[in-house]
Amino acid sequence: MLESDPQIKVVATARDGLEAIEKIKTFKPDIVTLDVEMPRMDGLTTLKIIMNECPVPVLMVSSLTTEGAEATLEALKLGAVDFIPKQLSYVSLDIIKIKDELIQKVKSIVNSKYIRRKIYRHEVKSSKDVKFKHVKKNFEVVAIGVSTGGPVALQEVLSRIPENFPAGIVIAQHMPPNFTRLLAERLNSISKIEVREAQTGDKVRAGLALIAQGGKNLIFEKVFGEKIVKIADKPDTLYKPSVDVMMESASEVFGDKVLGVIMTGMGRDGVEGLKKVKEKGGYIIAQNEETCVVYGMPKAVIDVGLADSILPLEKIGEAIVEIVRERKEI
Repeated sequence: MLESDPQIKVVATARDGLEAIEKIKTFKPDIVTLDVEMPRMDGLTTLKIIMNECPVPVLMVSSLTTEGAEATLEALKLGAVDFIPKQLSYVSLDIIKIKDELIQKVKSIVNSKYIRRKIYRHEVKSSKDVKFKHVKKNFEVVAIGVSTGGPVALQEVLSRIPENFPAGIVIAQHMPPNFTRLLAERLNSISKIEVREAQTGDKVRAGLALIAQGGKNLIFEKVFGEKIVKIADKPDTLYKPSVDVMMESASEVFGDKVLGVIMTGMGRDGVEGLKKVKEKGGYIIAQNEETCVVYGMPKAVIDVGLADSILPLEKIGEAIVEIVRERKEI
């Protein structure tokens, strides 16, 4: 799959972690794919040594079991950039699309300003793409879309949300089944608000963050005046959960009371949904290039002029709090 692209060359393969470390030091590749389960030295041990001794962007190769999901989330915490599922059935299109996604992922990570700065300690020319626009409006829901680099980015944002936060939060993170429940548990352990995987019938309410289930779409419904979430198989989108589907549904149910946030990730998922948020009078924050692991989803939103504010990752959490509280406290 990788060598089908003329710009990618696989310079070496390794049978286990020990051999991998030797070959990384010898060949100095731009990116490494690393299995969790290997003889002699497992993937997590290998990853720790790579990040300490010969830092390089690492893509984990993960099984879709609960154990595989746990190991993958631990790997992302230890410094892996992203993961490739061994069984790719959660991406609902054919193998050509899967191959394209893998190739795009490798190229996007290798060309990332964030990776060059973070892993290689390179000085990266700043584009100064930061702006903040105040708004006075009652927001009922903060809808966040994110993909590659998302688990770490979500931790940064949610850890800054206070216990008494007056709006609900919903999150579409591109992930397969099993992963989102474990991600929600991890985020809940570091957050002042409650974080859990969304279930059909959950109310959107203050102090609760709901993470869309992997492999499903999250939409909203009004039932007896309450705004609730529904977990759906349709529509059949490239990514499930789809940021576009969640944002468009949020705009239909919450109108102008949606604060949309688009963060690090590959591709354009979110643009169409956020157009609907904007049309209804909502507000949009996009993450800036310097702090994105992959500057794809925010770039697509910024390029079509949808972003009201463009902020570095470390400022997004406090901006959300300031924008939502500003009107609530008037």
